[in-house]
Amino acid sequence: MSTQGHTWARQVKKEGEEEDPLDQLISRSGCAASHYAVQECMAQHQDWRLCQPQVQAFRDCMSEQQARRREELQRRKEQDSTHS
Repeated sequence: MSTQGHTWARQVKKEGEEEDPLDQLISRSGCAASHYAVQECMAQHQDWRLCQPQVQAFRDCMSEQQARRREELQRRKEQDSTHS
């Protein structure tokens, strides 16, 4: 097992630089704070095993967001089928 850690660091967007599509998706999800907590933990500890509470919180947040999105799409589909 390697003892060398990760070199992850949260990148700061430079003026005029477009935001990464993944960052946009996470921001729209409402889970950005959880995502940044994972990134910051990884930068601090250099070991994902020490960041499991943050990873789990981000996973839970994204799962909840995906469930809400599925429900919204299902409602729209049902509304569209009743209006056709």
